[in-house]
Amino acid sequence: KWRDDPEYRKDYAALAPEFRLARELVEARTKAGLTQEQVAERMGTSQPTVARPESGHKPSLKTLERYAKAVGMKVDIRLVAG
Repeated sequence: KWRDDPEYRKDYAALAPEFRLARELVEARTKAGLTQEQVAERMGTSQPTVARPESGHKPSLKTLERYAKAVGMKVDIRLVAG
């Protein structure tokens, strides 16, 4: 029923970029064959710090860069038309 609510759908759609980033992070970690604990160790941080952006919370650019390095990747930021 709540999925039919226009306000809910609007708010959910606004979170699409966070969900997309979360999927990319999990895919990169999985492709690297690493667990969250292993990524955390490589980043010099805790497993919950790795789990947060993987669940849709916005990471800082610094955290995103450290995560990318830990999984053997780099960050590529772009501006796109809205």
